[in-house]
Amino acid sequence: MNEPTSTPAPKAGPAGQTPARRLVSLDALRGFDMFWIVGGDEIIHGLYKGWPGAFRLLDAQMDHTAWAGLTFYDLIFPLFVFIVGVSTVFSLTRTIEQHGRAAALKRILFRSAALYFFGLLVYGGVSKGWDHVRWMGVLQRIGIAYFVTALLFCFLRVRGLIAACAMLLIGYAIMAATIPIRDFNLEKTHLKSLGLTPDSPETRKLYLETTNMVKGRYDDGLSLPQHVDYDYLPGYRWDGAYDPEGLLSTMGAVGTCLLGVFVGLFLRNSPLPDQKKVVWLFGAGVLAIAAGWLWGLQFPVIKKIWSSSYVLVAGGYSCIFLAVFYQLIDIWNWRKWCKPFVWIGMNSIAIYLIFHLLEPGGLVKRVVGGPIAAACGAWGDLLIASVTVALMFALMRFLYERKLFLRL
Repeated sequence: MNEPTSTPAPKAGPAGQTPARRLVSLDALRGFDMFWIVGGDEIIHGLYKGWPGAFRLLDAQMDHTAWAGLTFYDLIFPLFVFIVGVSTVFSLTRTIEQHGRAAALKRILFRSAALYFFGLLVYGGVSKGWDHVRWMGVLQRIGIAYFVTALLFCFLRVRGLIAACAMLLIGYAIMAATIPIRDFNLEKTHLKSLGLTPDSPETRKLYLETTNMVKGRYDDGLSLPQHVDYDYLPGYRWDGAYDPEGLLSTMGAVGTCLLGVFVGLFLRNSPLPDQKKVVWLFGAGVLAIAAGWLWGLQFPVIKKIWSSSYVLVAGGYSCIFLAVFYQLIDIWNWRKWCKPFVWIGMNSIAIYLIFHLLEPGGLVKRVVGGPIAAACGAWGDLLIASVTVALMFALMRFLYERKLFLRL
């Protein structure tokens, strides 16, 4: 979401405060995050194909971890959810102050519903029938996480928000460790080795006939969040029997959004100088990462089920990213380098929808693909990815300069 975000400016004498100062760093960080979604990862993959020796390690960071563990690409989604939480503090506080809580609740409902609806469209809507609707996806998860977080923000004070976040993360961990599930692995490759498919009646029959129960398991295909999806999530599930944006794991996503709220409250309300805010953000990030990996000894760091330990680790890195951007952009005023990211960050939902619904990569391939890309040899994929990203930057700059923003 692209909500205006600003911090109160320093006092300007007896007359009060100068106009609020926009956090350009947050817009730029949002754009930096979106950059990897709309082609930045493909640029790295293209560089690796052209020069494997120099980009091998970086290329490995541009794919999701198969299961437990963490890569840079596993931080992209939670970073965006974290930024939504930060922005929520500024936008809802302003709305409540100017128009009242009822108006804020209407905005929350509209934004959440719009995000969820756009999420359904991205995955095809009802075009393939009700049985193939992906009810839980990326934008759907953002919409739900924002909805719950924003409601909590409207009705709870800081202590209540901290308690809610702790209850979500600890409660999720306790549920995953103590609720028994059938000793039946639903992972696609495992099912294939048995001659089964995730959606077959035979799989369902064997699953229901399994009487041996286990608990505290965190294997891919054999964990509580995945079994909950198989039992209760209708429609199309991304990973066959379950979805990485599934039902129970949404508790962790709400926790991530609440971490963003805490940072937003700190940036908006703390009387500390900006430089000390950066130090506190960086320190909090380091502590969260350490706590997350320590918690991971019991509840592993797993992006696909958005585990509680993953929430802390990803939230810690998000704090560090924001601290770095805040230092460079809002304190040192180094802004020329981040202008393209600001163009994207101010229209993040628009660029996401354009990239997924219009598929500009297909248009680019018609222009520089085929024989042109082939003539570049191993660098052909880099050419296509670079032109695609350049096209997206150009479009976002066009919208930015004309002040055309899709704000939800």
